[in-house]
Amino acid sequence: MRRHILFILTIIAVCTTVRAQRHVTLDLQRTIDIASDSSLQAFRNQNLYMSGYWEYRSFRADRLPSLSLDLTPASYNRYITQRYNYEENTDVYRPQQMFSASGGLNITQNFDPLGGTFFLETSLAYMRNFGDVKSTQYSSIPVRIGYRQSLIGFNSFRWERRIEPVKFEKVKKEFLYNMEEVSETAVNYFFALALAQAEYRLALDNLASCDTLYTIGERRFKIASISQADLLTLKLDKVNAQNSVENTRIALKRAMFTLASFLGMEKDAEISVILPSAPVAKEINAAQALEFAKANNPTLLQHKQSILEGKRDLSKTKVEQRFQANLSASVGFNQVNSHLKEAYRNLLRQDLVSLTLSIPIIDWGVRKGKVNMAKNNLNVLEIAARQDELSIEEDVIMTVSDFNIQQQLVSSAIEALDLAETAYSQTRQRFIIGKADINSLTLSLNRQQDANKNYVNALQNYWLSYYKLRKLTLYDFETGRELSNKFDLEHHIR
Repeated sequence: MRRHILFILTIIAVCTTVRAQRHVTLDLQRTIDIASDSSLQAFRNQNLYMSGYWEYRSFRADRLPSLSLDLTPASYNRYITQRYNYEENTDVYRPQQMFSASGGLNITQNFDPLGGTFFLETSLAYMRNFGDVKSTQYSSIPVRIGYRQSLIGFNSFRWERRIEPVKFEKVKKEFLYNMEEVSETAVNYFFALALAQAEYRLALDNLASCDTLYTIGERRFKIASISQADLLTLKLDKVNAQNSVENTRIALKRAMFTLASFLGMEKDAEISVILPSAPVAKEINAAQALEFAKANNPTLLQHKQSILEGKRDLSKTKVEQRFQANLSASVGFNQVNSHLKEAYRNLLRQDLVSLTLSIPIIDWGVRKGKVNMAKNNLNVLEIAARQDELSIEEDVIMTVSDFNIQQQLVSSAIEALDLAETAYSQTRQRFIIGKADINSLTLSLNRQQDANKNYVNALQNYWLSYYKLRKLTLYDFETGRELSNKFDLEHHIR
């Protein structure tokens, strides 16, 4: 018997522990922290940022010397070739067999100011013929240094140095912008649950009150203190209150499930939220917010990148409509011998200089058309950038105005809630002693419930305005720091 009792107690303890683990109490900041760390939206933002980060790292690495090894370990060729027979003074076809192998080590360094490339290389090639005359040869280039570039062509390296840092800055601030959107979404779901939680509690309080009032009404009806219509009204209120409890319970579960899914928590987790206290009065300057938005908003950075790319394309098309001149020059040593060691002795000087020209004569206006297209595309990009800049300016100014007003609305909602609760409490007492009618009580109750909802909504609107303003400006108005500076310090970005 004792074993059965211990087993039952153990099961009860385990169930209690599991239930305790599933119940979570969250405040607003904790909700935002979990969303920023564990939500699927946050993981997506992180991967988008890392893609842009490694693209920028590749650009930085491309500015450094690169070392490569080029190998052809084995190449076998068997074919019939045309040869001249000196004895018979005729051309003949002869079979030919050849085995070869080669390898080379190359160091290259891009030279951004001129758009050219320096190179340093060394190579060795081996060839073995199996024809009528068998031979073995080694060809060596111990060292060769050179430089190649387009003389009056398009310098892509210089444009990359201008565009890539802007591109990475945009990627970084897009990540911060998207994470502030995660915070906004978390605020929405948090207050949706807070409102559902408040409505459920109000429904329970209303049911208890209606039950008490109906019991009092029955006593007063027996002594003919109220009419049967008033008693039926009290009973109807009780039934409606019961229905309201069930409806608000369903809404509460739905809001809880939505928040748990967004935060990456167990779907059956029971979440209780704690409303933040009334915000401390804070005035945000619209001009200052606008300045931060112009410097940090990723949409404007995207336009800056697009305009730079448009100018690059225009420059490229203008250069390409003229004649092209390419220069390649190198100096080094080489040698050929049937023995490997000898291929590195008595080296011969190797000088290579190459100048190529490409001169357009007739293209029927193709190049001119490309230049005009590039100009028009650049004009479109500049107009779109200006339109979006005006739109963002308007959004920032309106959001600052909303935020500053919401602080006053929160204070008013708190005052209205205190008045509504006091009025309902007094009206309820007056109804109990027979000095207030049922209509006054119902009206007072409705006002109290509306005041509770308005308070939650006022808090929600305040925090939504605040995080929207953070998103638009990427600036933390509490600490007085730009979010990008904080991000750079945390991730050691220079």
